[in-house]
Amino acid sequence: MGLLDGKVAIVTGAGGGLGRSHSLLLAQHGASVVVNDLGGARDGTGGGSSMADTVVDEIKAAGGKAVANYGSVTDADAGTAMVKTAVDTFGRLDILINNAGILRDKSFKKMDDAMWDAVIDVHLRGTYLVTKAAWKQFLEQGEGGRIVNTSSTSGLIGNFGQANYGAAKAGIAGFSRVLALEGRKSNITVNTLAPAAYSRMTEDLMPSDDSTAEALAPEKVSPPIVWLCTDEAERITGQQFCVRGNRVSLLSWQVTEIAERSSREPAWDVAEIGEKILASQDSWPKLLKPNDV
Repeated sequence: MGLLDGKVAIVTGAGGGLGRSHSLLLAQHGASVVVNDLGGARDGTGGGSSMADTVVDEIKAAGGKAVANYGSVTDADAGTAMVKTAVDTFGRLDILINNAGILRDKSFKKMDDAMWDAVIDVHLRGTYLVTKAAWKQFLEQGEGGRIVNTSSTSGLIGNFGQANYGAAKAGIAGFSRVLALEGRKSNITVNTLAPAAYSRMTEDLMPSDDSTAEALAPEKVSPPIVWLCTDEAERITGQQFCVRGNRVSLLSWQVTEIAERSSREPAWDVAEIGEKILASQDSWPKLLKPNDV
């Protein structure tokens, strides 16, 4: 008996890498999966059905249930159609993993508007559109749901040359935190994944050797994410999980007091508050590189 028997999931960008890994593991634990993938290149251009079809065939060959969907997450009608596919094929929807993404990296001084807009459109707007359709279905069913949105340390911490990607991923994290609050009364959990994995999206951003591919295999990211989709995780929401290889970390905020006095007193003098800020620097959290998490 699987942990997800009777559950139905949508995974976007599921034709390869993390999305494929999530889909296979969801199915292994009993979930029926809508495998969504536009079938385009890493930069979002092009399209085709072979990537989604291949993953569906893998799931079925292993005895699982799956159906392909080729819609773009940037299309509101396609987001609605993904949910309709789940309901028409399997009778309901319980899980959404927003994983679809593209890269158009460039230092900010060389980035043009098209590079910015395309990445924001797929990552941030795409996450919004598919979530909007799934949220409606969860509320109509009245039994809650599980959402995992894919952010990145590029957005939560920062990474050179990814202003567009980092902005989109930071937006997804903020979106998820708000939805987690709004979803509580309806038993809809919303958590955030910041993964590190060796895949088509990242292969030229990481050392290209067998040890890296093994250590950062997408299959090592999926187990905690699939567990968050189970009934056992019903009280876990609004959290940010960094998963790198077999290491799972929780990224949370820290408040460091710099200066405080009664709000009934006059405003701080500029030079005086400047001295307080400088004096407190040694107690500040240190900046991290994405690979440190």
